Amino acid sequence: MGLSFVSFSSGVFSVYQQPHEGFQEKSTLPTIKQKPAATSPAPGDESKSVPLPQGWRCYKSPEGCRYYVNTGSKETTWERPSATYGTPVRPPAQRNSLPEELNAISLLSSSSFPSSSPFDVSQKPLSLVSHSLEFVSLFLCIQINCVTFPLPSVMPDQPEQQLLKPNEWSYCDYFWTDKKDPQGTPSVGGFEVLLQKQLKGKQMQKEMAEFVRERIKIEDEYSKNLSKLSQSPLAAQEEGTLGEAWAQLKRSCHDEAEVHLKFSNKLQCEVEKPLLTFRDNFKKELKKYDHHIIDLRKQLASRYAGVEKARKALADRQKDLEVKTQQLDIKHMNKHEEDIKKARRKSTQAGDDLMHNVDLYNRAQSKWFEEMVTTSLELERLEVERVEMIRQDLRQYTTLRHETDMFNQSTVEPVDQLLQSVDPAKDRELWVQEHKTGELRPVDMDI
Repeated sequence: MGLSFVSFSSGVFSVYQQPHEGFQEKSTLPTIKQKPAATSPAPGDESKSVPLPQGWRCYKSPEGCRYYVNTGSKETTWERPSATYGTPVRPPAQRNSLPEELNAISLLSSSSFPSSSPFDVSQKPLSLVSHSLEFVSLFLCIQINCVTFPLPSVMPDQPEQQLLKPNEWSYCDYFWTDKKDPQGTPSVGGFEVLLQKQLKGKQMQKEMAEFVRERIKIEDEYSKNLSKLSQSPLAAQEEGTLGEAWAQLKRSCHDEAEVHLKFSNKLQCEVEKPLLTFRDNFKKELKKYDHHIIDLRKQLASRYAGVEKARKALADRQKDLEVKTQQLDIKHMNKHEEDIKKARRKSTQAGDDLMHNVDLYNRAQSKWFEEMVTTSLELERLEVERVEMIRQDLRQYTTLRHETDMFNQSTVEPVDQLLQSVDPAKDRELWVQEHKTGELRPVDMDI
């Protein structure tokens, strides 16, 4: 026995029984009585002048049948209680029962949704497991792509679900339902949305590594060109202080080429390589989580199909039992009673099969839920690591860039100093001393 719940599928609300660990059926507990065969009172048969016993109330199921609820003990029955009808007392901890749910569905079908709503169940059949059950908890729920979700808007007394990690916007709290594609393609699972986010991050990391690689190529080419330029013979014959400054400028080109070559090597070792290494490990982690969750979701879909098949089988058995009951012939009572017993046993077996399949479904969904929480938190951790790693790599890039600028500055500082020492007069003096041809000037010729 266990937890009872209601699901909506193909326009039909159905009551399922969800196994509940630790629950044991007790024969002393009030149970819903079997609906009497072919004896349901027609509307208006009860005498309106005769009130119900104290504590009893009358409701109608979505099928239009009257049923009665003892508001104190929560006992339910299809038969109208008489003035001397007993009112067994239920322990305080066992007060949830089927008729309150029936009343909720009745209210749902008459007022909660408009008549055109797909949730209108006023004309839909209600399939009930024909066992004496103790319903320890009850709530309305809906299946979306084989996953069961509650309908809190229909059950205002049902406590709202609390976030697993409040105020953190965690992955494990916001990706349970599937997302509809606006372009009309099949819906995408919440985990698939998370996975796409991670795959996009992996692609962005790849593109960042490509960007750094292009920068490395530029630095390598720049270094080669600077080194080549520093060996150029252009203006090599410049003399004096200006010639010294020019020679230093050419040497600074060579030094700057060395700086950019070192910058290129450090970019490759300290930025590009860590980006690619982390990306490869990240890719392996994603594949592991991807296949695992997909397999669990397939198992859940398979269990859901089993529940649907068992529910249909139960409905067929109940229908067969109802037909045989209505065909009861006094002349062949013994034979028909035996047929009815067989039909009832088959209906009971179908109900047991349904409960078993629901149990398997709930176990599969519980496993999927646990793995979804664990995996989404792992993906969250991987995303944090990815962002932090890239942030550190980019900070290393800017650090190397600053260092390169400092080294470049140091290569041109001697040039600046020599340029400040350039003196045209001094250069003229030095040049004249080295290249003078004579100090005697021409004079007039005498006769």
